[in-house]
Amino acid sequence: MPLFGGRKFINYYHILPSEWHQEVCVLSGFIGERFMKKEEISNNNKIEAKMKKADTSALLTGRTIGLIMSTAILFTILAVQSNTFLSKYTMFVVSRQVAFFVLIALSQAICLVVGGMNLSVGAIGSIVTVFLGLGLDNWGMSGWLAVPIAMAVGCAAGGLNGILTTRLKINPFIVTLAMMFVYMGLRSGISGGAPYAVPDSFTFIGQEKLFGVPYVFIIMIIALLGVAYMYRNTVFGRQMLATGGNVDAARLSGINTDKMIVWANVISGGFAALAAILWASKLGSAAPETGDAWLIVSFAVAIIGGTGLAGGIISAFGILMGGTIYMLIKHGLIELKVDPYYANSFLGFLILLSVIVDRVREIYSEKKN
Repeated sequence: MPLFGGRKFINYYHILPSEWHQEVCVLSGFIGERFMKKEEISNNNKIEAKMKKADTSALLTGRTIGLIMSTAILFTILAVQSNTFLSKYTMFVVSRQVAFFVLIALSQAICLVVGGMNLSVGAIGSIVTVFLGLGLDNWGMSGWLAVPIAMAVGCAAGGLNGILTTRLKINPFIVTLAMMFVYMGLRSGISGGAPYAVPDSFTFIGQEKLFGVPYVFIIMIIALLGVAYMYRNTVFGRQMLATGGNVDAARLSGINTDKMIVWANVISGGFAALAAILWASKLGSAAPETGDAWLIVSFAVAIIGGTGLAGGIISAFGILMGGTIYMLIKHGLIELKVDPYYANSFLGFLILLSVIVDRVREIYSEKKN
């Protein structure tokens, strides 16, 4: 502690001549301010190091290599065991389903990055589907108008989650759990459980392909590239990483952490809405039960893909690999004719294993540092 701080300052202050007191106090305040600036710089350095770790974790750690190897092994096994796995139709179906899994996982991962979670991912998808159906079927809107309205509903639902979390200082688990039931109740009350018809022209994106690649997969790749660019190259993305890495340090460095959390939930709702709209385009109808099975998918793919449960770490490529692994495992269970009642048990075990591996990796990283 410097001469002009703490107890030493008090001891020396009393023995100084009275005419020096004002100058000494001014000097002490200047030195204290300098030390506070040094502490702020130190916090900024910690945040920057955390963000650099998030950037390199997707490319330099063995986790990504492990994901690639796991994908290759599963793909090879299925190709050998099934005569139809490598057919154009199967590849079309598998790649399209991977795209849906990735979009659903992005909805969850965006919230995990800022240290939260979103249990209402599927419920947001269902309420978006209802409004999409209302627009296309009941209100006679074109897709060019109904889709933006549905997207706005999803973003608004996610934003409401974020506002409740930050303004009321309630744990996001409680907020999103409660809102999940709110959104599900609204979708059932509005729709009565009946699906809505959509025009044939609306199914083009969900059912067609470009040079053999599903349009849904192309949209997913664009979304992943956007997410990767945001977190790697923009101030906004890095502030979100900083918020999840250490919310107190981020706040001390001048980041509006509440704003970052709200925006993360808005983007999360947007991805859930996008997945729901594309799902309706694939099915050819807007079914209110859309999203009922998304919760386990959102966590499984995000966690397998390396998204940090403690926040601050995300890998767009890892999420792509996570979605591919999840789809290959589900397809493999079907090929092996595993009882579907046991399938969720296996997938739940897979999530638990991924969490354990992630925790072991964090412990090893902390000891190494």
